[in-house]
Amino acid sequence: MTSDFQTRRYTGAQGLQLAADVGGDPAHPPVVMLHGGGQTRHSWGTAMRELVAQGFHVVNLDARGHSDSDWSPDADYELPTLAADLKAVIATLRSPPALVGASMGGATSLYAVGNTPEPIARALVMVDIVPRIEQAGGDKIGAFMRANPEGFATLEDAADAVAAYYPHRPRPKDPSGLMKNLRRRDDGRLHWHWDPQLFARPRKDRPPEPPRFTEQLLHACPGVHIPTLLVRGLNSDIVGDAGVAEFKQALPQLEVFDVVGAGHMVAGDRNDAFNHGVVSFLKRTINP
Repeated sequence: MTSDFQTRRYTGAQGLQLAADVGGDPAHPPVVMLHGGGQTRHSWGTAMRELVAQGFHVVNLDARGHSDSDWSPDADYELPTLAADLKAVIATLRSPPALVGASMGGATSLYAVGNTPEPIARALVMVDIVPRIEQAGGDKIGAFMRANPEGFATLEDAADAVAAYYPHRPRPKDPSGLMKNLRRRDDGRLHWHWDPQLFARPRKDRPPEPPRFTEQLLHACPGVHIPTLLVRGLNSDIVGDAGVAEFKQALPQLEVFDVVGAGHMVAGDRNDAFNHGVVSFLKRTINP
């Protein structure tokens, strides 16, 4: 983050401390940004700067179990709890914000808005997430998150793992920026920043995750009465045409903005197009 932004801590559900970068005039229309599972608030760096430059007050949040936010002592990373964290942050703002959420962050936002009778947000941006995701893509993400539980001996080893997962992206010559996504533990090895319990395999006594996730989000849709935009990467292996069609049927006001040349990490793949689509939507719907 630049010196124009401040890192703050918010108290979420169950007293957990949540880290966020905050920028822009607090009197301006607020926007809360929520990253995807396994990401951090740093993934929004360029988008946050653009939103602040366009006249928004931005709170860029690290979800519980990620980066600089606390880990849950009982591994509670369920949607209702993530939504409770979000609502605790919203309660500190002067007015209801727009919510911009990628993947897990988008699901959290939809769930929070759709299950809260009073209006807690003015607009909703869902980044490459729909209630019924493509199973193969979801399995691929889960496999990556559960890989390398022993960590990495060097930064180069971690960079190799990322390069293998994103073969379409040029590998950075200097991998030092990856340290924002890693932490060195007592064993001396580098581990991903997130709580390993986030991506533990479901217990046998739990229903399969995707159907439960789908049911939760579809159930929330009738309670969403604000302008909503789906930003989809056309190369995404998470969001398919059938999932978009079902989402449109459940949420009639849904708009779709397709980003050519982007996969699931839309902002990372095509930040220019992403910023244009999101800023245009927010200016039209909440008028800064």
